Amino acid sequence: MKKKLITLAVSAVLLTACNDDTKTVEVIKEVEKEVIKEVAPTPVTSVKNVILMIGDGMGAQQVGLLEEYARRAPNSTYNARGNQTALSKLADAGHMGLSLNAPHGENGVLVTDSACSATQLATGMAAGSEMIGLDEQGNIVETILEKAKKAGKATGLVSDTRITHATPAAFAAHQPHRSMEPEIAEQLVNTGMVDVLLSGGARVFIPSDIKTDEADQKVLADLGMPASVYKKSKRNDDKNIVLAAKEQYGYALAFDKAQLQNSDADKLLGLFANSGMDDGIAYKACQASNSCTQPSLKEMTVKALDILSKDEDGFFLMIEGGQIDWAGHANDAGWMLNELLKFDEAVEAVHEWVKDRNDTLVVVTADHETGSFGFSYSNVNKPEPVSLPGDGMNNRDYKPNFNFGSLNILDNLYEQKGTFFDVMGAVNADTDYSNSTDVQWQKAIEELTPYTVTLEQADKIDESYKVGADDKPLPYFNDFSEFYVYGGEDFTGKIARAVASQQNVVWGTGTHTAAPVPVYAFGPEGVTKQFSTLQHHVDISNKMMAALELK
Repeated sequence: MKKKLITLAVSAVLLTACNDDTKTVEVIKEVEKEVIKEVAPTPVTSVKNVILMIGDGMGAQQVGLLEEYARRAPNSTYNARGNQTALSKLADAGHMGLSLNAPHGENGVLVTDSACSATQLATGMAAGSEMIGLDEQGNIVETILEKAKKAGKATGLVSDTRITHATPAAFAAHQPHRSMEPEIAEQLVNTGMVDVLLSGGARVFIPSDIKTDEADQKVLADLGMPASVYKKSKRNDDKNIVLAAKEQYGYALAFDKAQLQNSDADKLLGLFANSGMDDGIAYKACQASNSCTQPSLKEMTVKALDILSKDEDGFFLMIEGGQIDWAGHANDAGWMLNELLKFDEAVEAVHEWVKDRNDTLVVVTADHETGSFGFSYSNVNKPEPVSLPGDGMNNRDYKPNFNFGSLNILDNLYEQKGTFFDVMGAVNADTDYSNSTDVQWQKAIEELTPYTVTLEQADKIDESYKVGADDKPLPYFNDFSEFYVYGGEDFTGKIARAVASQQNVVWGTGTHTAAPVPVYAFGPEGVTKQFSTLQHHVDISNKMMAALELK
């Protein structure tokens, strides 16, 4: 007699995780046995939210510096946190790739600047050097932020430089040149495309006569802006874009850390510095003394997420750690490490927000690498012979021929007390080194960095070959002088050469390189796996737009 099988349809169990697609498991029960039949999951190929984080100037070399510090510095600030960076958490649970970033297309060139690179990340189209939100022919192109806004999503831009600087500007403005920051400021506010704007750069939002016009000063003071934020203007007219943002375009305003934290607005303009915000070393110092008046990159990120996530249709948010690039231009490895740590704090905040969600794509990348930075071995301070117990030493001492760099170097970089620009300021506050002395350079370096230099080394810093348009001396380089293009600012590169052997650090340029940059993608597997390849920034943009289902 045949046994009768009774099949019971029990249920479909949905299993979800922060970085897995939905998996359906059909359970079939029979009288005599239980059979588990797995049904192939339906990939999640779209998301509601995209968070793009840009470490400006953060090539693979810079990521290596951050990871070496976190994992192996004797006194690493990550020692109590498992020596794991937030970036490595994204890598462990997501996908990694590389991206080329030079100006794309038939008319492209080899090396990019931030404006072109950010424009390509924003538009998915080839762009020209130093242009903002335009294609390579100069046509206005709709950005991912603008498309997201028109699709009903909330939008935001966060940076620790200036909100009108090249990277944030490229996502919501359209100008023939990145230097047109006063015009960019107006576009950011009056187009209605950006709900949250948090950064520095107040100087292009305030009237040109702000230094002398007491009435203008009172208007800004009454809005809550500190005098340190409105101290000078870079506009050529009397427009008050801050006042217009509030009265004409509906923005709430914030000008310091407390005002930002206390704001419950859905549309917010935060300007926390006259120009760039506090650098990573200054931020470390004010944290230690509990005296920070500016919000950190992390705090701005958290506030932006709080506001934008209220929109049920989702959001697009770009967050820039912009001073990694500034430190790279200055050839300042200590400053750069502190900027990488500040950026990783913001990445950690994003990871905490997104780790249990399945509706958000996070992409972390760089616009380019800055400085051609790298640790290197040298013939200075060669190690002394030591005896090793291994049976392969054959009674010989271990003595490498070169200095390959002690891990203590990582702690020294972190402990730097000032940037190389601070060193320059200590020598001459007006950046005029016509009469500076070797002793002044030596003293400033020893006071603000962990390094000592000889008078002979200091003399090489002080060496200049001509004066610039402002009658101030320009630094003399005997190597790659054509790649130090920022005039008197490039004395930082001379300081870098003086302390290089103590850092085991070399630099190739004061500008950018064409090195491919890392790409971290975190979110649903069906969305993130496409980033695990060698791609170009225009591809990253188009992948993000496809994930948001933007036309």
